[in-house]
Parts: sequence; structure tokens; C-alpha cells
Amino acid sequence: MRRSRITSSNTPSNGWTTIRRVAPYLWPAGRPGIKLRVVLALVLLLMAKLIAVGTPLLYKAAVDLLAGEGQSAPWMLGAGAIGLTVAYGMARLMNVGFQQLRDAVFAVVAQRALRLLALRTFEHIHQMSMRYHISRKTGGLSRIIERGVKGVDFLLRFLLFSIGPLVLELMLVGIVLWVLFDFWYLAVVIVVIAAYVAFTFKVTEWRVRLRKEMNDQDTDANQKAIDSLLNYETVKYFGAERREATRYDAAMARYERAALQTAYSLSFLNLGQSLLITAGLVIVMVMAAIGVQNGALTVGDFVMVNAYMIQITMPLNFLGTVYREIRQALVDMGEMFELLEQRPDVKEKENASVLIVKNATVRFDAVDFSYDQNRPILKSVSFDVPAGQTVAVVGPSGSGKSTIGRLLFRFYDVQSGAVTIDGQDLRDVTQESLHAAIGVVPQDTVLFNDTIGYNIAYGLDGATQIQVEEAARAAQIHDFIASLPDGYDTTVGERGLKLSGGEKQRVGIARTLLKNPPILLLDEATSALDTGTEQDIQGALARAAQGRTVIMIAHRLSTVASADKIVVLDQGAIVEQGTHAELLARQGRYAALWTRQVRGEEEAA
Repeated sequence: MRRSRITSSNTPSNGWTTIRRVAPYLWPAGRPGIKLRVVLALVLLLMAKLIAVGTPLLYKAAVDLLAGEGQSAPWMLGAGAIGLTVAYGMARLMNVGFQQLRDAVFAVVAQRALRLLALRTFEHIHQMSMRYHISRKTGGLSRIIERGVKGVDFLLRFLLFSIGPLVLELMLVGIVLWVLFDFWYLAVVIVVIAAYVAFTFKVTEWRVRLRKEMNDQDTDANQKAIDSLLNYETVKYFGAERREATRYDAAMARYERAALQTAYSLSFLNLGQSLLITAGLVIVMVMAAIGVQNGALTVGDFVMVNAYMIQITMPLNFLGTVYREIRQALVDMGEMFELLEQRPDVKEKENASVLIVKNATVRFDAVDFSYDQNRPILKSVSFDVPAGQTVAVVGPSGSGKSTIGRLLFRFYDVQSGAVTIDGQDLRDVTQESLHAAIGVVPQDTVLFNDTIGYNIAYGLDGATQIQVEEAARAAQIHDFIASLPDGYDTTVGERGLKLSGGEKQRVGIARTLLKNPPILLLDEATSALDTGTEQDIQGALARAAQGRTVIMIAHRLSTVASADKIVVLDQGAIVEQGTHAELLARQGRYAALWTRQVRGEEEAA
């Protein structure tokens, strides 16, 4: 079974490393306002814990007064039982109030950190190379990001304001028990807490492995669901609904088994934690009861000991859940940070210059390239595309035609040789300026699930409605859009499925025209269309090519007959170059391909 997992052999992931990665987001350089909020939140936290530790003393004093035993401080006895009871209630209220105020103050810090992390991850994924994206599964990738951001949120809320405060409260309560009673109370508390923490950590480490397996199965099931839904039409074409349901159910069955193991381990952990906590509580209460019977302690002392034990055992019970979730959050965050450490194959030079396009002359100079070292795709490919001319690249399937376009857009870097625009090596210029200079009309235009207007306007950030309509007219689709009930506000559906192939291509052409690039790449822009639609689109493409340098990658030779030059590829090497007439006259590879296609069209007719 294939699982979507991020691994990094160079940077091992562990909890402390992950926490250190998050720390700069909580204490950002140059943001004194954020730092002030962190400090204020910690002060409020300390005040809340001091009040929490002092509250049982008020409870003890009230009980002693009511029982006729006066061993509390004189100021407490002077307040009276009713006054102490009111003070006890106020102390509890202040404890909760300071905690809520702390959360409100820190919320800005936490939400800002989450936003920056999510943005950084989103930008990083877009910076990754084509090789990375075609090897990843979108469903699994989105799940890793989602769990990672949630993990950061949980860590910020609970590690800072649950684990830290709990440790502080345990220390303060331990000191109070030692000072007011004797060392054995503190000793019992220390032993119980140590046993509890050791048991919790040991079992949780086991549960983390089970949870990771469960997450892997969840990711796998989610991938299968998304893949199936994205290929809805294919599923319908082959009547594979039951097959897809069976495949998805098998993945969910594996997830179910992992989830059950996780649930069973949780029950074991909860039972063990309860046993240790109850044993500690009973031991301390028995010690206090003996002290009351011997006259060494008052009833108020007994009640106070009980209050302190409940006060520390309740968050200890919570510690089990918090630690499990923090441990899992660290795993999820580790996966996300490992994803952020993935480096793109195509790297921009540190001092890369901005591409300056004067004539838009493109040159491939002795280019060698392969996706896999054992399978070369392009072999010493050299050709020029003069400024303002159209050069077509043709050849049989697998000859390397589409790779030409990917190298031009620098989705990949050449292994040897160079690709230049106006003499500037693409590896020496910024990718942003390179991408701005090239407009692409692919074989299958993919549209956002938004309006037609939005998809056309995507070609130019901040485009006006007038500019959008002008581009649509140039692409010969304005009249069609205007005939729709919602016009440019018509939604196109997922990947543009509500539009026909020709309509999608026209939207793609309009989008590229709005971008107004000096270089145009037509990557088999009409090969997926029928002959009639193709002829209509050719007119729009011809208008789009006016005044631009054009590289046309095509399978149908009839679409390239008017090109200024035709480059014929075969098994990754150029076998012929020339105009349509010159290549036919040579009676070589191009002429053979042309004859075969013409014969095929005649037979089809």
C-alpha cells in the first residue's frame, strides 16, 4: 500500500526541535507589541496560580472557625466565617478571571503565529518544483498541512498554559504541604506524580506509534476518496462506482483497525492513571485523618489537604490527555516542518537578475535532459526561435515535445546546454520575471471553480472588467459569455467541467491574452478538440500570436503548416528543421508523418 508520508533523512524530527521551530513565531524579532503580550500573559498566568494555591487556605480558615478551632492567621479569623467564605468565592472567581484574561491577551499571539505558519507553508508548496508536485498526492499533502497547523494551535494553547502552569502549581502546592505539615506529605506527592508521569509518558509513546499508523491510514483513505471524486467522469465511464466504494471501504477498514487499537490503548492509559492518582489521594488523606485523630491537625487542615490534592489531581488527570495530544501535535508539526525543509529541484540563484525582454528571441543550445538518469529525453537539442516568429515542434508521442515547453518555463533545469531568451540563460534570471514573460495555452486548460470573469482576470492581477471583456473578444468567447444568464458571473464548476473543451480553451486563451506576454507557448493547445472546434480555436490562436514570439508544440501537423519553421523531434533528437514546404520536399521524417496523418484523416472521413 502506498502511503503519503513526509520523511527527511537529513533532519531527524523530535519534540524539542519542533518546539524550537515554533519559538520564533511566539517571540518575533521587531515586534515589541507581540512580545509585550507574551510577557503580560505570563504575568497573568503567575497571578492566577498564586491565587489558586492560596484559595484552600481561606477554605481551611472558614472550616476551623465553624468547627471552633482557631489555628489560622489572625486576619483570617477576624474576617469571620461568612467573610472567609465570600473571600473564598472571590478568590476562585479571580483565578478564573485571570486565566480568561490571559487567554484573551495571548489569543493575538497564537492566531498570528498560526497565520504566518499557514502562509509560509502555502507559499513554500507553490515554490516547489514540478517534479515534487507530480510525485505527491494532493489529498495527503493537504491533510499533513491541516494536521500540522492544528498541532501548532494545540501546542500554543496547552503547552504554554497547561503543562507549564501545572508544573508551577505542583511546585507551589508541594512547598505549602511541606511548610504547613511535614516532609512526608511532600514525599508522597512527589512519588505519586513521578509514577504518574513515568506511566503516562511510557504508555503514550506506545500510543503515539498507534496514532501515527492511524494517521497514515486516514491519509491513505482520504487520498483515495479525493482521487475518486476528482476522476468522477472516469468512474462513471467505466461503471466503477462499486469498485471505488470497495477500494475506499478497504482503506477505511485498515483505518478502523488502527483506530480500535488506539481506543483500547486509551482505556488502558486512563485506568492506570486513575489507579495512581486515587492511591496517592487516599494515602495523603489517611495521613491527614490520623493527624486529626491524634490532635496534631484540625478538621480545617484535613479539608485543606483534600482541597490541595483534588486541586493537583484534577490537572494531573488532564495532563494525560494534554500530553497525548501534545505528543501527537509534535508528530504532526514535525511532518509539516519536514515538508517545509523540502528544497525545490529548481533553485533560483542568490543574485539572479530580472529577465529583460527586448526582442523575445528564444534559443535552445545543445540541450540534454532526462527525468530519469537511465532514460534520456532530449539529446543535444539546438534550435532558434527568432523574435516575432512562430516555430513549431512536432514529432511522435514520446519524442520530447512537451519537455521543450517545461524547460522553457523552467519547471526543470537542463542537465547540459542552455536555454536562453535574448541571450540570457534562464538559470541566471528570477523565476518571477521569466514566468511573467511567457504565456502558456496548454492542451487542457484547467480553470478555478469560480466565475468565468475571475478565470479570465486571473491573467492580470487587478484587471478591470473592460480589459477582461477585450481579452474575451480577442479570444472569440465574449458573445458566448454574454449569452449566458449570469454572463461573466457564471461559475465554471470544478476544473471548469461546466464548459465544453472549446469554451475552456477560449477562456484559457483570453486569460493568456490578458497577461500580454512577449513569448507564447502553445502546448498542444488544440489536440484534445474535434476538428471543427479546432479550426475555430485556430483563429483565436492566430490573433493571440500576432506580434509575439511563439513556440507551438503540436501533434496534429495540419495546425503547424503555416509556421515560420518546423522542428521535427524523434526519440529526443532533432532530425529535421525547415518550413512545411521544405520538409515535404525532402521526403524525410516529417513528410512520412504528414502522409500518415492525411491518410488517417481521409480514412476517418
